Amino acid sequence: MPQLPGLVGRLLDAARWLTSPLAPDDYLGLIDPLLGGRHPAGRVMAVHRETADAATLTIRPGRGWSGHRAGQYIPIGVEVDGVWHWRTYSLTSPPSPADGLLAITVKAVPGGRVSPRLVHRTRAGAILRLGPAQGEFVLPDPLPPRILMVTAGSGITPVMAMLRTLMGHASPHPDVVLVHSAPSAADSIFGPELREAQGKLTWLTYVEHHTRALGRITPEDVARLCPGWGERETWVCGPQGLLDAIEDHWNRVRLGDRLHLERFHLAPVPPPGPTEAPGGRVLFTRTGVDADADASTPLLAVGEAAGVPMAYGCRRGICFGCLTPLTYGRVRDLRTGELRDQAGQLIQTCVTAAVGPLALEA
Repeated sequence: MPQLPGLVGRLLDAARWLTSPLAPDDYLGLIDPLLGGRHPAGRVMAVHRETADAATLTIRPGRGWSGHRAGQYIPIGVEVDGVWHWRTYSLTSPPSPADGLLAITVKAVPGGRVSPRLVHRTRAGAILRLGPAQGEFVLPDPLPPRILMVTAGSGITPVMAMLRTLMGHASPHPDVVLVHSAPSAADSIFGPELREAQGKLTWLTYVEHHTRALGRITPEDVARLCPGWGERETWVCGPQGLLDAIEDHWNRVRLGDRLHLERFHLAPVPPPGPTEAPGGRVLFTRTGVDADADASTPLLAVGEAAGVPMAYGCRRGICFGCLTPLTYGRVRDLRTGELRDQAGQLIQTCVTAAVGPLALEA
């Protein structure tokens, strides 16, 4: 039985010539979205209310899901009126759980199109699309002996995955202090679970800062709530103002090398290497259009210039609204220089360029 997945994969490879131009995955996806590996999907198993405006969705992933590390985030595709909209959410479940389920915790943004739907209108059985897990806001191996975590609002979500991973970790555990900021106790996501955990776990100290009564949390508040903060490796996730204040304070006391921030940003675009192909011909398989692409123009722009209706969102590599399967060929991430060449892999066309001839499912 352990050899079955490999056997299934070989059978699918052998069947491709019979199903062309579609792939066997396309037909499997029609039977059950979780069987299609080309567009990884997950089925919502349960929705648990965390606060009045936040909920945890427990999801069973299907074929094509490749796992995650605690602290990473994933793109989630939600169908609204026949159109797939993509947003990114931190995973709040530990990697490789015994039940095979993963979880995201979403806070509804007033006026938003996707988050209110996930929090208030999604029910068990709903199908979501899953992008690949990403992000470097993770714990190192080996673990530092003393850890400080500072979070605000929904910034606690990646940290919760870390804590749940540590809870299942064999001792010795690091000494962990978590300082969390929320408007009130009732608004503290995971508050009841963390208060209970602190009473049971000798290695965890959990402290809440309530902004409705005390105002926005500051680095001085953190220092007061966690004596000896400068001796701890620190992870921070929350609103931009908090990240900027913490980063400035840690740098001023020359502790920036101990600080880890969850901050979305665009890295400088590296030039193509001297031995790599300078772009190439791009085939858009759904429309049959092809076009020349250089090594520095995002594939989103190449497709749009050729008249292809391309999916997009922020156009900056943040929202994952432009995810498109790579049929064949190789692309470069314009932010990091990373190359991707796995057939069927979802790529962000707004921040990737051609490295030789390739085809996209668009």
